[in-house]
Parts: sequence; structure tokens; C-alpha cells
Amino acid sequence: MKPTERIDYDPIEGRPALHLAAGARVAVWLIVNVEEWSPTEPMPRTVLTPPAGGVPSPDVPNWAWHEYGNRVGFWRVLRIIDRHAIPAALAINGSAIGAYPQITEAAIKRQWEFIGHGYTQKNMQKVPDERLDIQRTRDAITAATGRRPRGWLGPGLTETWETPDLLVEEGFEYVCDWVLDDQPTQLSTRGDRIVSVPYTQECNDVAMMLIQHHTADEYRRRAVDQFDQILADARADDSARVMALVVHPYIMGAPHRTKYLDLALDHIRGHEEAVFCTGEQILDWYTADRSAAGVPR
Repeated sequence: MKPTERIDYDPIEGRPALHLAAGARVAVWLIVNVEEWSPTEPMPRTVLTPPAGGVPSPDVPNWAWHEYGNRVGFWRVLRIIDRHAIPAALAINGSAIGAYPQITEAAIKRQWEFIGHGYTQKNMQKVPDERLDIQRTRDAITAATGRRPRGWLGPGLTETWETPDLLVEEGFEYVCDWVLDDQPTQLSTRGDRIVSVPYTQECNDVAMMLIQHHTADEYRRRAVDQFDQILADARADDSARVMALVVHPYIMGAPHRTKYLDLALDHIRGHEEAVFCTGEQILDWYTADRSAAGVPR
């Protein structure tokens, strides 16, 4: 299969316009990724290599580096989100629901959206049964929140060629792995279509800090510059855009980084043309706007 069998090339120039309510032009959504790592499995990311080489098991230092995020960093990020009084989405491993019950409870209390993020933080191409993994993730979130999740983000944005088909068949309505647009788009499956809600590799602390090795203030600079440009684009063709901000508690929740998320949110919230949403709110807005405009979904 080729990606073009899922989605046609459709340049943003010349598309039917999208319109947000109340004069807004950019729908901004903040995604907090919460994961459970096992010290006896290969680490999804590492900060420290062993002095003698090889892969240690258990990998205590790298496991603990990540665990700091769920013990401390999440709560630091949470205070910032609370101060700004904005909605957020929690992309969470199904196993993390029970492993970190206080995080689950905090998100439920604040009416955050829960997004399926795999049952464990493992490449979806390596799980023994992909459909079962999706089902277990969905069911864990449903049991905790009383609502079936509508959105999905693969661990590390990983998919198999079958993932979109399985997601639709298991009741998911949108996916975040296809980071190819500033507006929602649609993917074909062997059943109904699934909406791709814009996610980001750019305003994402994993890419910035762990892969590109930027300093902490890069998050603020990049978020501000990206928002300003996306807003200018939306004004230029009078068509709304979507911007995602992605944080992981073990990265952006570190004490030397957190203030830069705060400063980025200060800048974006200072614009009346920005509206903070969840992924499912973006999905509902997009489908309603297309329906009202008579554009086929």
C-alpha cells in the first residue's frame, strides 16, 4: 500500500474555506502525552547510555528519568494549564490509566479529552495483535472515564498499513499520526473515512529537545513563530487553521523548561483570533463546517 491510497494530494491553496466561530482564525490544541515505560523493556527514549555499552536490563536510570515526569513534571505542567484556564487533551497509554490513577483523576476532574495512545509505549508494528492493542486501549479509557475515546495517536506516531482500517472498525473517528497539513483532512479506509486532525512534529518537545538538542527556550520561540505564521496564513486566505502544541511531562515538565510553555501560552492567548480546543472539538467543528458548506466529507 502507498500513502496516496489513503489520501489524495490536495494543496491548501484553493480549498473551500473553513470558518471558526466568533471571528477566530486558529484552533489551538494542547496535547499532554502520558506513557508507562517498563524498566525491563527497551526504552522508547534514552537520556543516558551505559558506560560499558550494551542495553542494560533493568534500565533503571532511563526508566527513572521518564518516571520523574509522571511523579513531578506532570503536576508542574498541570499548574500552568490551570493558570491559563484552557482545555487540554491527554494522549495516554491504556496501561497508564491504572498505573498513574492520580493523573487519570486530575484529567477527568478538568474534563480533558482522553486520546488512545496504544496500550503500552511500543511501536505499533511490533505489538503481537494490533486490533487487540487498540481494543484494550479503548476499553481502559472507557472504563475510567465513562466515554469511549474518539481520537488516536500511535506511540511515536507509529502505524501499520492496516491501522486506519482497524481504528474505524473499533469506533475511532480521528487520528493524529498523519502530520501533513494545517487543516483537518480525511483518510480513506476499507470502511468509513477517518479524519486526520493536525498534530505536530515541530512544536513537540520530543523533537526539539531529545532529537534536535535545542535549549529549553526553543519551545517558546518556535511556538510563537509558528502561531504568528499560521495566523497570517489564515488571514491571507480567510480560512481557518489548526495548530497543535505537544508536551511530555518528562521533558517539558523538567524545571528548567516549564516556564517556556507558560510564555508560549501567554503569547497565543493574547490573540483574540486564537481559540483553544480539544481534538474532538476540532473534529466536530470541521465536520459541521463541511456539512454546512455542502462539501462532501
